[in-house]
Amino acid sequence: MGCWNPVTGLNGSLTDRRLENNMRGVVLRVVTVLEEPFVMVSENVLGKPKKYQGFSIDVLESLSTYLGFTYEIYVAPDHKYGRPLENGTWNGLIGELVFKRADIGISALTITPDRENVVDFTTRYMDYSVGVLLQKAEKTVDMFACLAPFDLSLWACIAGTVLLVGLLVYLLNWLNPPRLQMGSMTSTTLYNSMWFVYGSFVQQGGEVPYTTLATRMMMGAWWLFALIVISSYTANLAAFLTITRIENSIQSLQDLSRQTDIPYGTVLDSAVYEHVRVKGMNPFEKNNMYSKLWQMINRSNGSENNVQESQAGIQKVKHGNYAFVWDAAVLEYVALNDPDCSFYTVGNAIADRGYGIALQHGSPYRDVFSQ
Repeated sequence: MGCWNPVTGLNGSLTDRRLENNMRGVVLRVVTVLEEPFVMVSENVLGKPKKYQGFSIDVLESLSTYLGFTYEIYVAPDHKYGRPLENGTWNGLIGELVFKRADIGISALTITPDRENVVDFTTRYMDYSVGVLLQKAEKTVDMFACLAPFDLSLWACIAGTVLLVGLLVYLLNWLNPPRLQMGSMTSTTLYNSMWFVYGSFVQQGGEVPYTTLATRMMMGAWWLFALIVISSYTANLAAFLTITRIENSIQSLQDLSRQTDIPYGTVLDSAVYEHVRVKGMNPFEKNNMYSKLWQMINRSNGSENNVQESQAGIQKVKHGNYAFVWDAAVLEYVALNDPDCSFYTVGNAIADRGYGIALQHGSPYRDVFSQ
């Protein structure tokens, strides 16, 4: 298209040239798998064919407009992306291409080495990463949260101590009455003694002037005790509130692999399942995160924590103690569009694969689609 050198600069043109529309009149049969937000069925009007929408459908429609072909779309009979069977054949979307019942396959379809052995892929049109869908912790308003830093037995001891010290102060002043000023309206009754001790405990002061030496020594020790208790309560309350804020401690795949309280899984025999299996069983894998993930996902040969389709995994997260490992783009869409706002997602910043359009092996359309 052009040449460049440091002396004369650019010699030529870098304008975008439209591809030759050599696909006009071509009708392609497209197989897909429903997966929000990549492929979805819009509201179907009775008597009319289904209308599909979504990100992958937008890509397909743009290619159709650009290259001039038309297409017929249908969903894979078993609603699966496809995996190799014992007899060497494939099922699902990939199987439709292998048996040449479809020309191209498009959905949230990732490019993997196993799939590339039997079908052709275009270059990736979007990066892919694995994410985790979790349920948000329920936030309830507790009117007695201020009592949480101390146990009930400790609160009972503090209440008993207030009553005991109030009674001792009253007895000391009854045995040795203080000298009150002329015209003073205060008195050293049991009620005033209790109120004075409680007021000093909550750092609000008191009203009765206790002037005897014994009473002042008693109150000095009580104030020191109150200072220690209030300081301990303040520190425990701060720690309690901090722990409550970081209750959702799973913020990455590494955090998920380190814990065992929340079981997690993925779609059985999916690309994510195979990805974790291969890395988890590879003895040369440097990151031991995958081996820990595989131990949980492979419990009972994969039947305990895995599901048959992604929607089942999403519902399992919503109704129980469960984390669903799946396509990050799909999970983010689910979390953002959930009417109850009950989900949050954890993503993986490393994108080691991508989404592509699958075609029959040796398809003449692969290069023109990629370009």
